Amino acid sequence: MPLFSIKSDRLERVKEVPFKSERKETERFKAFEYKDLIQRDKANLDIFWLKDESLEDTENLPAPEILAAEIAENLQSALEQFNSIIEELKTDKNSEGSTVG
Repeated sequence: MPLFSIKSDRLERVKEVPFKSERKETERFKAFEYKDLIQRDKANLDIFWLKDESLEDTENLPAPEILAAEIAENLQSALEQFNSIIEELKTDKNSEGSTVG
């Protein structure tokens, strides 16, 4: 059965190629096969050990409405900064057009 996309209407089937990193092994990096890792004692490929320590103390989090207000304030500030950049770019573009070289 052919595969379809909006752009080309038809995609050709591609031979599946297993993922293989081009990274070379060094003293600090060694590639391991999945089968070798999973055979280890206490093998765990779960990344939950990458925890955000700031989220550990959930008892002391601000109320949801305070968090939402802070997020809205940060977004508003970012929007104002983007609008300022847009105005600067418009000003720069206008000043370049008026300069005779």
